[in-house]
Amino acid sequence: MEIILPQKANTNYPVIIDTNKLVVIGANGAGKSSFGKDLLKRYESQAEYISGMHALFLITGNELLTEGMELNHLQQLIAERLFTPRLSPYERLMLKLQKEEFDAAVDFKEASKTNRQLSPPVTKIDRIQFIWERMFPQSKLVRKSGFIEVTSADKKSDIYAPDRMSEGEKIVFYLIGATLNAAPNALLIIEQPEILLHDSIKSALWNEIEVARPDCTFVYLTHDIHFATSREQSKCLWIRSYDGENHIWDYRLIENTNNMPEELYIELLGSRKPILFIEGTDSNSIDNRLYSLIFPDYMVKPMGGCQKVIETTKAFRQLNDFHLLDSMGIIDRDRRTQGEIDYLNEQRIYVPDVAEVENLLLLEPVIKTVARRMMKEPDSVFKQVKENIIRLFEKDLESQVILHAKHRVRKKLEKAVDRKILSVNELAEHVNSIHETIHVQDIYQGLKDKFKSYVDTCNYEKILLVYNQKGVLPQSHLCKICGINNKESYLNLVLSILKENGTDAEIIRSTIKESLGM
Repeated sequence: MEIILPQKANTNYPVIIDTNKLVVIGANGAGKSSFGKDLLKRYESQAEYISGMHALFLITGNELLTEGMELNHLQQLIAERLFTPRLSPYERLMLKLQKEEFDAAVDFKEASKTNRQLSPPVTKIDRIQFIWERMFPQSKLVRKSGFIEVTSADKKSDIYAPDRMSEGEKIVFYLIGATLNAAPNALLIIEQPEILLHDSIKSALWNEIEVARPDCTFVYLTHDIHFATSREQSKCLWIRSYDGENHIWDYRLIENTNNMPEELYIELLGSRKPILFIEGTDSNSIDNRLYSLIFPDYMVKPMGGCQKVIETTKAFRQLNDFHLLDSMGIIDRDRRTQGEIDYLNEQRIYVPDVAEVENLLLLEPVIKTVARRMMKEPDSVFKQVKENIIRLFEKDLESQVILHAKHRVRKKLEKAVDRKILSVNELAEHVNSIHETIHVQDIYQGLKDKFKSYVDTCNYEKILLVYNQKGVLPQSHLCKICGINNKESYLNLVLSILKENGTDAEIIRSTIKESLGM
């Protein structure tokens, strides 16, 4: 179906989209509901608004009028009962379905008098029951005269009336019924299709409903990322904002994410904040907890490994003309050379001047700030910690040299083998010659001399830059010197200082940003 969309900001021509499935996504308050109501008004004779969120609540007599009940019928009800019946959309749907069921039963009874071979009709309640029981296989709908009851599939529990259904069970019934009850070729505008639905059924339910109504066009208004990306062969429209006074929306059609997962892309767009991609997958990791407070204006998104951070940051920045959101990445140093780091910085991917993220907590201004908070003499605390870490590094010097040497050799091997080779003989000759171009002993000795000089000159900053040892913070005895229980307590104190946003927070924040080259 060709849909003329609501007025788009900075556009003088009508925006038309051809689809039978449109997902409209955006943050709360972005204008999704108003967007849907505009479509409802624009296609008044063809569109129907379905809202599971409002299905179970009472509606007024005026709303009944607007949904097509004839005035004389309402007047008859008023005359008979002296008041306008107040029904929820769910209750009204049940009445319509039961009326169809009754009419079908009467018609079948009369027709079967002359045709005994006639098959019973399939009503909307039959179709609802089939889909509903697929969503709730542990339950079964039992049809009675004028009402429906619910029981367990194994019939071991008591039968209960539909008003005792859970909210989720009622909404599933309503969503199926409202869609099946829609007019042929309707434009169905569905607000929050995921509301009150468990993750295990929300996608499956709408898959079933879409199959049941292939003639209809579905417009979903949602902020649920997983649901949005579950709609196969759909088009996705992201609403950034809504100007209610001028009735204009700022929206974009998401078509090409350049190998970035659509689910991630939509989530980031919905945040409407600049994005910081970091390593890790655990929201409770040091990286996530620390960088979220160092960069409070950014949405921090853990991406797993460093390569994923690099790829995603590049992809997101390539689409900047579309989403207009700032983005950057932070990855661990991982023994990278300065040349590698310079290249990454050009892509707005930053690398701290420390070997491990924990080493950021050992930077001199951070230690001194915590010491002051713990009523300790800052210079004395830092001096003791510095001496301890230098001794630890000296003890681990040989293993650290080997660790860094392995990385250097691996990089040189990758670069050597990556050259263009046209034959197996050329490849064999090239591999045999590699040992002549990669001088392992020189790499090892160069690193050892450099690291030893850091110890000899007590160069604390350079040691933090190369010391890959996750246990260095507890082994430095920093916590004991400051009177703090353990590493986790020390981290929590740093985080609490950052949350205060005071002078001490600014010292820590600027120190870590400076380490990142910002």
